[in-house]
Formats: sequence, C-alpha cells, structure tokens
Amino acid sequence: MASSAPDGLTPRAREIVAAARAILEEDGLEALTMRRIAERLGIRAPSLYKHFPDKEALEAAIISAAFEEQAAVFERAVEEGDEPLAALGAAYRRFALAHPHLYRLMTDRELRRDLLAAGVEDRAGLTIYRAAGEDTDRARAAWAFAHGMAMLELTNRFPPGADIDAAWHEGIRAFRDG
Repeated sequence: MASSAPDGLTPRAREIVAAARAILEEDGLEALTMRRIAERLGIRAPSLYKHFPDKEALEAAIISAAFEEQAAVFERAVEEGDEPLAALGAAYRRFALAHPHLYRLMTDRELRRDLLAAGVEDRAGLTIYRAAGEDTDRARAAWAFAHGMAMLELTNRFPPGADIDAAWHEGIRAFRDG
C-alpha cells in the first residue's frame, strides 16, 4: 500500500475510512461490514482488502482519525474556555453525545494500539493531562469520570428525572477543587 499522506493512508484508503465512518455514524457498529462499505463506494468488497488487511485494521484507521478529531476538539475547548477541566468536560460530553457509535467504537472494547496511527492516542490524552495539572493519576481519574458519565448518559442509565448537567458539574468541580 503506497503512502501519500502523513497518516500513512492513500487517498483511496481515506475515502474508505470516510465511507465506513458515515455508515458507523448513521447505523451503528452492527452495520459496519466490508460488504456495506464496498456497496457505498460502488466497488466489490474484496477491493477493500487492497487497502486494509482486515476489518480490524479499518476500524483502527477510523479510531485513529477520530482521536485526531477529538484532540482538536479538546485543544480548541481548552484554548477558548476559562476553566480547562470544565471546558474539557463539556467538550468530551459533546463529542460522545454527537458521535455515540464512534465513541463506543473508540472506548467500548480493548484498544488495539499496535494498529493505531502513531501518536494519535497520546495527542488526544495530552489535553486531559495538561488540564489536570500534568498529574498522570489525576488525568486518568478525570478521564475515567468523563467516560463513565458519557457511557451512563449514552445508555440512558441515569434514573428518570436525574439532573445530568448537575452531576457533570459536581464531578468536574470535585476534580477542580481536589
């Protein structure tokens, strides 16, 4: 596979990733099949294997691109916000809620780091680390809080009438004040 981009993907591979992401966003992970991706692109499914050895590699490319997107969203939120952790928490929540299927692909199972584009996960985590005062344990705890809250919200696990905004606010306040 010839590389012509910084992410190591050919223009056609990036087109495949975009088509796969669109299917994922529209219909969920169950709908993300090589056959469906090929149909969207007007090609035969075996042609996809010229660009990705298997579906797992394609999913890793989707996740890599999403980490880049997420990092940019986090960086912009912290730059524009007055309180880094609050801005980051709000951006994290918006990203998860705006892209629930993508978010679950990124976080809901073991992450094959060996298949990701170099540095993408670190870049996405760097803003969290900085917002947490460059304390690794605090950053991991803040990420775990945000992830847990996002998953609870995505799966409608809060009790009826729960003030989810207040729960987010209190969690972020605890990290800020702690």
